[in-house]
Amino acid sequence: MTIQPIELLGGESVYCINEDQLKTAFQMAHDDPDASPRIQDQIKKLETALTRNERAALAFVLIDRLLKSPADAE
Repeated sequence: MTIQPIELLGGESVYCINEDQLKTAFQMAHDDPDASPRIQDQIKKLETALTRNERAALAFVLIDRLLKSPADAE
């Protein structure tokens, strides 16, 4: 049985990420002296340990959990 890739484009929109949020996320992941090394380390681990579909599923679940958790819970 072949598992089809999770389609990342198309379909109805569920979550909206604006350009500023994406830009800020990339800056944090690549330029922030404290956060960037931790983020890059986790990305490398996930890309090694999980398939593309598993990474897509994780991304969607993380976004959903972030939306449902209070912002002050950091």
